[in-house]
Amino acid sequence: MHFLDQAKIFVRSGTGGPGAVSFRREKFIEYGGPDGGNGGKGGDIVFEAVAGLNTLIDFRYTQHFRAPRGQGGSGSNRTGGGGDDLVIKVPLGTQILSEDREEVLLDFTRVGQREIFLRGGDGGRGNASYKTSTNRAPRQHGTGWPCEEAWVWLRLKLLADAGLVGLPNAGKSTFINAVTNAQAKVGEYAFTTTRPQLGVVRHKQREFVIADIPGLIEGAADGAGIGDRFLGHIERCRVLLHLVDANDADVAESYRIVRDELEAYGAGLIDKPHIVALNKIDTLDDELIEALSAELAEESGADVIPISGASGVGVDWILDQLIEAIGPTADAVAADDEGEDVVEWSPV
Repeated sequence: MHFLDQAKIFVRSGTGGPGAVSFRREKFIEYGGPDGGNGGKGGDIVFEAVAGLNTLIDFRYTQHFRAPRGQGGSGSNRTGGGGDDLVIKVPLGTQILSEDREEVLLDFTRVGQREIFLRGGDGGRGNASYKTSTNRAPRQHGTGWPCEEAWVWLRLKLLADAGLVGLPNAGKSTFINAVTNAQAKVGEYAFTTTRPQLGVVRHKQREFVIADIPGLIEGAADGAGIGDRFLGHIERCRVLLHLVDANDADVAESYRIVRDELEAYGAGLIDKPHIVALNKIDTLDDELIEALSAELAEESGADVIPISGASGVGVDWILDQLIEAIGPTADAVAADDEGEDVVEWSPV
Protein backbone atom coordinates (compact mmCIF):
# COMPACT_ATOMS: atom_id res chain seq x y z
CA MET A 1 0.00 0.00 0.00
CA HIS A 2 1.36 3.42 -0.95
CA PHE A 3 1.72 5.96 1.86
CA LEU A 4 0.32 9.45 1.41
CA ASP A 5 -0.07 11.88 4.30
CA GLN A 6 -1.33 14.99 2.47
CA ALA A 7 -4.15 15.45 -0.03
CA LYS A 8 -6.24 18.32 -1.35
CA ILE A 9 -9.93 17.69 -2.01
CA PHE A 10 -13.07 19.61 -3.00
CA VAL A 11 -16.25 19.13 -0.97
CA ARG A 12 -19.75 20.43 -1.59
CA SER A 13 -22.90 19.85 0.42
CA GLY A 14 -26.31 19.35 -1.19
CA THR A 15 -28.61 22.19 -2.23
CA GLY A 16 -32.06 22.29 -0.68
CA GLY A 17 -34.92 21.12 -2.90
CA PRO A 18 -37.47 23.65 -4.24
CA GLY A 19 -40.90 24.01 -2.72
CA ALA A 20 -43.94 23.09 -4.82
CA VAL A 21 -46.73 25.26 -6.19
CA SER A 22 -49.89 23.14 -6.12
CA PHE A 23 -53.62 23.51 -5.48
CA ARG A 24 -56.18 20.97 -4.37
CA ARG A 25 -58.48 19.93 -7.17
CA GLU A 26 -60.82 17.38 -5.74
CA LYS A 27 -64.41 16.68 -6.64
CA PHE A 28 -67.00 18.14 -4.29
CA ILE A 29 -64.39 20.27 -2.47
CA GLU A 30 -65.29 23.85 -3.36
CA TYR A 31 -62.37 25.75 -1.95
CA GLY A 32 -59.33 23.48 -2.23
CA GLY A 33 -56.64 26.05 -1.67
CA PRO A 34 -52.84 25.68 -1.95
CA ASP A 35 -51.22 22.40 -0.92
CA GLY A 36 -47.65 22.63 -2.21
CA GLY A 37 -45.13 20.93 0.10
CA ASN A 38 -41.69 22.08 1.15
CA GLY A 39 -38.50 20.89 -0.51
CA GLY A 40 -36.15 18.40 1.12
CA LYS A 41 -32.90 19.30 2.84
CA GLY A 42 -29.63 18.75 0.98
CA GLY A 43 -27.11 16.21 2.23
CA ASP A 44 -24.34 17.17 4.67
CA ILE A 45 -20.62 16.57 4.19
CA VAL A 46 -19.53 14.44 7.16
CA PHE A 47 -16.02 13.27 8.05
CA GLU A 48 -15.55 10.12 10.12
CA ALA A 49 -12.38 8.66 11.62
CA VAL A 50 -12.15 4.90 11.17
CA ALA A 51 -9.70 2.24 12.29
CA GLY A 52 -7.64 0.22 9.84
CA LEU A 53 -6.53 3.12 7.63
CA ASN A 54 -3.06 4.67 7.78
CA THR A 55 -2.79 6.48 4.46
CA LEU A 56 -4.63 9.09 2.39
CA ILE A 57 -3.81 7.39 -0.91
CA ASP A 58 -7.51 7.00 -1.82
CA PHE A 59 -7.83 10.78 -2.05
CA ARG A 60 -5.22 10.93 -4.81
CA TYR A 61 -7.64 9.29 -7.21
CA THR A 62 -10.94 10.70 -5.90
CA GLN A 63 -10.68 14.40 -5.17
CA HIS A 64 -14.22 15.75 -5.61
CA PHE A 65 -17.01 14.93 -3.16
CA ARG A 66 -20.55 16.23 -3.68
CA ALA A 67 -23.51 15.38 -1.46
CA PRO A 68 -26.88 14.88 -3.23
CA ARG A 69 -29.39 17.73 -3.26
CA GLY A 70 -32.82 17.59 -1.68
CA GLN A 71 -35.83 16.61 -3.77
CA GLY A 72 -38.59 19.05 -4.61
CA GLY A 73 -41.85 19.17 -2.72
CA SER A 74 -45.14 18.08 -4.28
CA GLY A 75 -48.87 18.42 -3.91
CA SER A 76 -50.95 17.20 -0.96
CA ASN A 77 -48.46 18.98 1.31
CA ARG A 78 -45.82 16.34 0.67
CA THR A 79 -42.30 17.33 1.65
CA GLY A 80 -39.53 16.33 -0.73
CA GLY A 81 -37.02 13.67 0.29
CA GLY A 82 -33.80 14.87 1.90
CA GLY A 83 -30.46 14.18 0.28
CA ASP A 84 -28.32 11.51 1.93
CA ASP A 85 -25.33 12.71 3.92
CA LEU A 86 -22.00 12.02 2.26
CA VAL A 87 -19.69 10.38 4.82
CA ILE A 88 -15.99 10.66 4.01
CA LYS A 89 -13.91 8.14 5.96
CA VAL A 90 -10.44 9.25 6.98
CA PRO A 91 -7.65 7.60 9.01
CA LEU A 92 -7.33 8.23 12.71
CA GLY A 93 -5.10 11.28 13.26
CA THR A 94 -6.29 13.20 10.19
CA GLN A 95 -6.60 16.97 10.33
CA ILE A 96 -8.79 19.05 8.01
CA LEU A 97 -6.99 22.27 7.06
CA SER A 98 -8.17 25.38 5.26
CA GLU A 99 -7.10 25.85 1.66
CA ASP A 100 -4.20 28.09 2.71
CA ARG A 101 -3.18 25.54 5.39
CA GLU A 102 -3.24 28.25 8.04
CA GLU A 103 -6.19 26.98 10.10
CA VAL A 104 -7.04 23.56 11.52
CA LEU A 105 -10.77 23.12 10.94
CA LEU A 106 -11.21 19.59 12.31
CA ASP A 107 -8.95 17.17 14.16
CA PHE A 108 -9.77 13.46 14.47
CA THR A 109 -8.17 11.85 17.49
CA ARG A 110 -10.48 8.93 18.32
CA VAL A 111 -12.01 6.10 16.35
CA GLY A 112 -15.64 6.68 15.41
CA GLN A 113 -15.43 10.46 15.71
CA ARG A 114 -17.92 12.03 13.26
CA GLU A 115 -18.07 15.72 12.46
CA ILE A 116 -20.39 17.64 10.13
CA PHE A 117 -18.12 19.81 8.04
CA LEU A 118 -20.54 21.40 5.54
CA ARG A 119 -24.28 21.56 6.16
CA GLY A 120 -26.71 20.93 3.34
CA GLY A 121 -29.11 23.68 2.33
CA ASP A 122 -32.64 23.68 3.77
CA GLY A 123 -35.53 22.97 1.44
CA GLY A 124 -37.55 25.81 -0.04
CA ARG A 125 -41.06 26.57 1.20
CA GLY A 126 -44.05 25.31 -0.74
CA ASN A 127 -46.89 27.67 -1.62
CA ALA A 128 -49.07 26.25 1.15
CA SER A 129 -46.84 27.96 3.70
CA TYR A 130 -47.43 31.34 2.07
CA LYS A 131 -51.20 31.22 2.53
CA THR A 132 -52.64 34.06 4.61
CA SER A 133 -56.04 35.57 5.19
CA THR A 134 -55.37 38.08 2.42
CA ASN A 135 -53.34 35.84 0.12
CA ARG A 136 -55.45 32.73 -0.25
CA ALA A 137 -54.00 31.47 -3.53
CA PRO A 138 -50.24 32.14 -3.32
CA ARG A 139 -48.12 31.13 -6.25
CA GLN A 140 -44.72 31.94 -4.81
CA HIS A 141 -42.41 29.27 -3.50
CA GLY A 142 -38.85 28.93 -2.18
CA THR A 143 -36.17 27.58 -4.49
CA GLY A 144 -34.16 25.97 -1.69
CA TRP A 145 -31.17 27.24 0.23
CA PRO A 146 -27.82 27.04 -1.53
CA CYS A 147 -25.10 24.54 -0.71
CA GLU A 148 -21.70 25.14 0.87
CA GLU A 149 -18.44 24.23 -0.82
CA ALA A 150 -14.74 24.43 -0.08
CA TRP A 151 -11.29 23.22 -1.06
CA VAL A 152 -9.54 21.72 1.96
CA TRP A 153 -6.32 19.91 2.75
CA LEU A 154 -6.22 16.59 4.56
CA ARG A 155 -3.09 16.06 6.65
CA LEU A 156 -2.42 12.78 8.40
CA LYS A 157 -0.49 12.76 11.66
CA LEU A 158 -0.04 9.19 12.81
CA LEU A 159 -0.98 8.57 16.43
CA ALA A 160 1.76 6.88 18.40
CA ASP A 161 2.88 6.81 22.02
CA ALA A 162 6.61 6.93 21.26
CA GLY A 163 8.59 8.21 18.30
CA LEU A 164 12.04 7.23 16.98
CA VAL A 165 14.42 9.97 15.82
CA GLY A 166 18.01 9.97 14.69
CA LEU A 167 20.32 10.36 11.74
CA PRO A 168 19.98 8.03 8.74
CA ASN A 169 21.41 4.57 9.48
CA ALA A 170 21.15 5.07 13.24
CA GLY A 171 19.41 1.69 13.46
CA LYS A 172 15.83 2.91 13.90
CA SER A 173 14.33 0.40 11.46
CA THR A 174 16.28 -2.47 13.00
CA PHE A 175 15.04 -1.45 16.43
CA ILE A 176 11.36 -1.21 15.47
CA ASN A 177 11.61 -4.58 13.68
CA ALA A 178 13.07 -6.09 16.84
CA VAL A 179 10.40 -4.86 19.26
CA THR A 180 7.27 -4.91 17.06
CA ASN A 181 5.72 -6.83 14.20
CA ALA A 182 6.70 -4.11 11.73
CA GLN A 183 8.70 -5.05 8.66
CA ALA A 184 10.65 -1.87 8.00
CA LYS A 185 13.25 -1.95 5.25
CA VAL A 186 16.85 -2.25 6.49
CA GLY A 187 19.90 -1.53 4.36
CA GLU A 188 23.51 -0.38 4.53
CA TYR A 189 22.76 2.97 2.91
CA ALA A 190 21.11 6.20 4.00
CA PHE A 191 17.35 6.80 3.83
CA THR A 192 16.25 3.18 3.63
CA THR A 193 13.14 4.47 5.45
CA THR A 194 11.23 6.77 3.11
CA ARG A 195 7.89 6.83 4.92
CA PRO A 196 6.74 6.53 8.53
CA GLN A 197 6.32 3.07 10.04
CA LEU A 198 4.08 2.09 12.93
CA GLY A 199 4.47 -0.93 15.19
CA VAL A 200 2.80 -2.22 18.34
CA VAL A 201 5.10 -3.08 21.24
CA ARG A 202 3.98 -5.73 23.74
CA HIS A 203 6.11 -5.65 26.86
CA LYS A 204 5.31 -6.64 30.45
CA GLN A 205 1.56 -6.92 29.83
CA ARG A 206 1.50 -3.46 28.27
CA GLU A 207 0.93 -2.39 24.69
CA PHE A 208 1.96 0.87 23.10
CA VAL A 209 2.52 2.16 19.59
CA ILE A 210 5.91 3.30 18.36
CA ALA A 211 6.55 5.31 15.18
CA ASP A 212 9.68 5.31 13.02
CA ILE A 213 10.22 8.26 10.66
CA PRO A 214 12.87 8.86 7.99
CA GLY A 215 16.24 10.00 9.32
CA LEU A 216 17.11 13.67 9.72
CA ILE A 217 20.26 15.28 8.42
CA GLU A 218 21.70 18.73 8.94
CA GLY A 219 19.55 21.26 7.10
CA ALA A 220 16.45 19.06 7.07
CA ALA A 221 14.36 22.05 8.16
CA ASP A 222 15.43 23.75 4.91
CA GLY A 223 14.62 20.70 2.78
CA ALA A 224 17.90 18.79 2.89
CA GLY A 225 17.55 15.03 2.46
CA ILE A 226 13.89 14.05 2.81
CA GLY A 227 13.32 17.23 4.83
CA ASP A 228 11.37 17.52 8.06
CA ARG A 229 7.90 16.95 6.63
CA PHE A 230 7.48 13.63 8.41
CA LEU A 231 8.17 15.14 11.83
CA GLY A 232 4.45 15.91 12.00
CA HIS A 233 3.87 12.20 12.65
CA ILE A 234 5.61 12.37 16.03
CA GLU A 235 4.05 15.64 17.22
CA ARG A 236 1.52 13.71 19.30
CA CYS A 237 3.98 11.24 20.80
CA ARG A 238 4.41 11.35 24.57
CA VAL A 239 8.11 10.51 24.44
CA LEU A 240 10.89 10.48 21.84
CA LEU A 241 13.58 7.81 21.63
CA HIS A 242 16.75 9.30 20.17
CA LEU A 243 19.06 6.67 18.69
CA VAL A 244 22.71 7.53 18.05
CA ASP A 245 24.99 5.25 16.02
CA ALA A 246 27.97 4.22 18.14
CA ASN A 247 30.05 3.98 14.94
CA ASP A 248 29.67 7.69 14.10
CA ALA A 249 32.88 9.72 14.13
CA ASP A 250 31.43 12.13 16.72
CA VAL A 251 28.40 10.85 18.64
CA ALA A 252 27.91 14.22 20.36
CA GLU A 253 27.72 16.00 17.00
CA SER A 254 25.29 13.37 15.69
CA TYR A 255 23.02 14.03 18.65
CA ARG A 256 23.36 17.81 18.27
CA ILE A 257 22.38 17.76 14.58
CA VAL A 258 19.08 16.00 15.22
CA ARG A 259 18.22 18.15 18.23
CA ASP A 260 18.85 21.32 16.22
CA GLU A 261 16.48 20.11 13.50
CA LEU A 262 13.79 19.30 16.08
CA GLU A 263 14.15 22.78 17.51
CA ALA A 264 13.99 24.37 14.06
CA TYR A 265 10.78 22.45 13.30
CA GLY A 266 9.06 23.64 16.47
CA ALA A 267 5.63 22.23 17.47
CA GLY A 268 7.01 21.50 20.95
CA LEU A 269 9.17 18.55 19.85
CA ILE A 270 12.25 19.88 21.61
CA ASP A 271 10.33 20.02 24.90
CA LYS A 272 9.04 16.45 24.84
CA PRO A 273 10.55 13.88 27.20
CA HIS A 274 13.31 12.05 25.38
CA ILE A 275 15.37 8.95 25.98
CA VAL A 276 18.87 8.75 24.53
CA ALA A 277 20.31 5.42 23.42
CA LEU A 278 23.72 4.56 22.01
CA ASN A 279 22.93 1.94 19.36
CA LYS A 280 25.01 -0.76 17.63
CA ILE A 281 27.23 -1.44 20.63
CA ASP A 282 27.66 -5.06 19.53
CA THR A 283 30.55 -3.86 17.34
CA LEU A 284 32.48 -2.19 20.20
CA ASP A 285 34.34 -3.24 23.36
CA ASP A 286 33.19 -2.28 26.86
CA GLU A 287 35.79 0.44 27.34
CA LEU A 288 34.84 2.27 24.16
CA ILE A 289 31.14 1.90 24.93
CA GLU A 290 31.66 3.54 28.32
CA ALA A 291 33.66 6.40 26.81
CA LEU A 292 31.12 7.10 24.07
CA SER A 293 28.22 6.90 26.53
CA ALA A 294 29.91 9.46 28.77
CA GLU A 295 30.53 11.77 25.82
CA LEU A 296 26.92 11.49 24.70
CA ALA A 297 25.58 11.98 28.23
CA GLU A 298 27.61 15.18 28.60
CA GLU A 299 26.14 16.57 25.37
CA SER A 300 22.54 15.50 25.97
CA GLY A 301 22.30 16.01 29.71
CA ALA A 302 20.45 12.68 29.97
CA ASP A 303 21.31 9.17 31.04
CA VAL A 304 22.48 7.21 28.01
CA ILE A 305 21.38 3.60 27.53
CA PRO A 306 23.76 1.45 25.43
CA ILE A 307 21.80 -0.98 23.25
CA SER A 308 22.00 -3.14 20.17
CA GLY A 309 18.83 -3.52 18.15
CA ALA A 310 20.40 -6.32 16.13
CA SER A 311 21.46 -8.49 19.08
CA GLY A 312 18.80 -7.39 21.57
CA VAL A 313 21.23 -6.10 24.19
CA GLY A 314 19.59 -3.38 26.30
CA VAL A 315 16.29 -3.52 24.39
CA ASP A 316 14.24 -4.56 27.43
CA TRP A 317 15.85 -1.76 29.40
CA ILE A 318 14.76 0.74 26.74
CA LEU A 319 11.19 -0.62 26.70
CA ASP A 320 10.98 -0.29 30.47
CA GLN A 321 12.02 3.35 30.20
CA LEU A 322 9.50 4.00 27.43
CA ILE A 323 6.63 2.50 29.45
CA GLU A 324 7.58 4.64 32.42
CA ALA A 325 7.70 7.79 30.26
CA ILE A 326 4.41 7.03 28.50
CA GLY A 327 2.66 6.59 31.82
CA PRO A 328 -0.61 4.79 32.57
CA THR A 329 -3.12 4.03 29.86
CA ALA A 330 -6.43 5.85 29.61
CA ASP A 331 -8.26 2.77 30.94
CA ALA A 332 -5.96 2.62 33.94
CA VAL A 333 -6.50 6.30 34.70
CA ALA A 334 -10.28 5.89 34.44
CA ALA A 335 -10.25 2.89 36.76
CA ASP A 336 -8.06 4.74 39.24
CA ASP A 337 -10.46 7.70 39.24
CA GLU A 338 -13.29 5.33 40.13
CA GLY A 339 -11.25 3.83 42.95
CA GLU A 340 -10.96 0.44 41.28
CA ASP A 341 -7.91 -1.76 41.07
CA VAL A 342 -6.58 -2.33 37.56
CA VAL A 343 -6.40 -6.05 36.87
CA GLU A 344 -4.07 -6.97 34.03
CA TRP A 345 -5.35 -9.68 31.73
CA SER A 346 -3.50 -13.00 31.89
CA PRO A 347 -4.10 -16.18 29.90
CA VAL A 348 -3.39 -18.26 33.00
